[in-house]
Amino acid sequence: MSTPIPADPAGGPRPTVVLVHGAFADSSSWNAVVTRLRDSGHPVVAVANPLRGLGHDAAYVKDVLAGVGGPVVLVGHSYGGAVISTAADGADNVRALVYVAAFLPDKGESAADLAGRFPGSTLGESLREVPLPLSGDSGTVDLYIEQDRFHQQFAADVPPERAVVMAATQRPITAAALGEKAVTAAWRTVPSWVLVSSEDRNIPARTQAFMAERAGARTVTVEASHAVSVSRPEAVARLIEEAVRETA
Repeated sequence: MSTPIPADPAGGPRPTVVLVHGAFADSSSWNAVVTRLRDSGHPVVAVANPLRGLGHDAAYVKDVLAGVGGPVVLVGHSYGGAVISTAADGADNVRALVYVAAFLPDKGESAADLAGRFPGSTLGESLREVPLPLSGDSGTVDLYIEQDRFHQQFAADVPPERAVVMAATQRPITAAALGEKAVTAAWRTVPSWVLVSSEDRNIPARTQAFMAERAGARTVTVEASHAVSVSRPEAVARLIEEAVRETA
């Protein structure tokens, strides 16, 4: 999984940007961000986040980090923020964390806890549960956003024809993953950047700002939906590049 790393002009290897998507999305949600980063000479890996459970998903991402040759700037969107906060713990090659409309749970908090901390999220009423009979646990369910609600709920500033495809190809997350408590919070020790999406209907902007302030993160606010990596990729890439420069 090693990626050739161009030399950094300041000396030493250039960090690889590792992108971790969240719930109801897949790695293609980073496509336009990847293009901009690569055009600027940054090595990039977009991880296929399993979305099965916080500990499980973080262990998978940590294995990816171990396979990257050299330093890493680790980026998470939405639930992916909770994953990177756990995966970066003890990963010595992670220089910076970048949270894009994402959760920054503290130890003992879950994504579900944070989603309800302040009013404004309409995600719960937009979800559809699908039982997982082969999981061995009759209470295990996958969560999807109802396709006819996906555009307004998740990606209101994305062209409708693109949002229809995103809705059809969304990857579900288990309800257990959203409810699983974090056991660590790497943002306490790793320099962090946060992009707040002001028109977010999944994670209210007030919640995002609260988490960013608590983490002491360098923060920008962008007028965008939850799908900010799709609708405003230039703003996302710009923040990631700032984290790369500042931690070089």
